[in-house]
Amino acid sequence: MSTANSPPLTQHPFLRGMAEEHIARLNQVTRYIAVPAKYRLFDEGGTADRCWLIEAGQVALDLHVPGDGPVIIETLGRGDVVGWSWLFPPFEWLLGGVTMQPTQAFELDGRAVRAMCEADSVLGHELTRRMVTVVVRRLQATRIRLLDVYGRPGAPG
Repeated sequence: MSTANSPPLTQHPFLRGMAEEHIARLNQVTRYIAVPAKYRLFDEGGTADRCWLIEAGQVALDLHVPGDGPVIIETLGRGDVVGWSWLFPPFEWLLGGVTMQPTQAFELDGRAVRAMCEADSVLGHELTRRMVTVVVRRLQATRIRLLDVYGRPGAPG
């Protein structure tokens, strides 16, 4: 993994419309990274202490299935957010994450961002509102995948 030249944090869709003062504060605990394909960002069950705003590339979210190993649940790309477990107790990854191709992303220090949210309730509310939107989209995508797997004739279950 390497640190690369960074585009402005304000350009990422997740932060679009956020107050400049909040983005400036987030920028203090953010680094722009470039990682190769097949780089494991985090493992299911590990301590969730960061998140990534993808600028380029793809990250697959996977789940370990006994007997089958990791199974890809969803693939995320440019403009997406990887990781929301850092914001909600018990701060543990529910899935794993691995890059599928070379990826550039903003990496936010989750612990520092949580401290900022505690100190500034307006920032905390805004980030939580945005993260809940991400969570709802992921749940909806999972629901659609489950319908695809279990809702068709001859499907298991």
